[in-house]
Amino acid sequence: MSTTIGAVAIGRNEGPRLQRCLQSLIGQAQVIVYVDSGSTDVSVELARSLGAIVVELDLAQPFSMARARNAGFERLLQEQPDLRYIQFVDGDCEVVAGWVEQAAAVLDTQPQTAVVCGRRRERHPQASIYNRLCDLEWDTPIGPAKACGGDALMRVQALQQVGGYNPDLIAGEEPELCVRLREHGWQVLRIDAPMTLHDAAMTRFDQWWKRTRRAGYAYANGAYLHGRGPQRHNMRELASILLWGLALPLLALALAWPTRGISLLVLAAGEMLLGWRVYRHQRRRGRSASDARLYAAFTVLGKPAQAMGAVQFFVNRLLRRPSRLIEYKDAPQPQRAQA
Repeated sequence: MSTTIGAVAIGRNEGPRLQRCLQSLIGQAQVIVYVDSGSTDVSVELARSLGAIVVELDLAQPFSMARARNAGFERLLQEQPDLRYIQFVDGDCEVVAGWVEQAAAVLDTQPQTAVVCGRRRERHPQASIYNRLCDLEWDTPIGPAKACGGDALMRVQALQQVGGYNPDLIAGEEPELCVRLREHGWQVLRIDAPMTLHDAAMTRFDQWWKRTRRAGYAYANGAYLHGRGPQRHNMRELASILLWGLALPLLALALAWPTRGISLLVLAAGEMLLGWRVYRHQRRRGRSASDARLYAAFTVLGKPAQAMGAVQFFVNRLLRRPSRLIEYKDAPQPQRAQA
């Protein structure tokens, strides 16, 4: 390995997923740190058995993925002060063999690039429609990007310059970080290369609903922080969420009696038009008719869930209540640690 590369994996009760994650990093990173957020399974013992340095977050402070990544980053620098690049990965993901080396080569040749990400794919896209939706979500355009996800190779210098992740965010921490990186002149780049396999493990509607609500919370938080800046971060998304998920449904309900239900029909027609526009956009991107229909239907269906998350954020701000994680995954069955 030509440069000093470290890795930070974060997780909580990931079970077998964590084992796959850490094993995939062996040989791709010189130092591996696992940050645990209060697991009740054998995650900590498993990580140590695989040679990872373990950081256990203080249970007295609120958990967040951003806080976990910062803690792992800090510990990596203690172990390897000359670290140049760092691979962040969620504990439910497996890093594809050769990815880190390929991404590092991009950073070596592009000094203004702070973040390189590739193709994240769902491990079991056919297990449920919700997993399939995740797989469609991961399929984003190649080239300069506005944001990365939880899996990415980052330049240590850039991360230090902007002060790392915002530890107060419970979701949307990567896009918010990328806003600050771009404000400092850095580039975020997505390349056409396999990067990670993700295990969403979503089999129920309520899991999808919670995850979608969390996304709405993240959009609102991001807009609150950077929406008035030159990048207008999340403002368009938040406006769409509040219009289709909150304002129009409430207006249609309020007018349902005086209009004898016509307002509800108008709302339904508007949502069908929105779905058709999303469908056409997806088809233009080359997706199959079935994938485009699924994506469009759940985009419309998800607006109220996102609106609930956005309203939750603004209520928390108004009442000065602390943010709490919105978790959608079930903890896996306990297993024994394996070397």
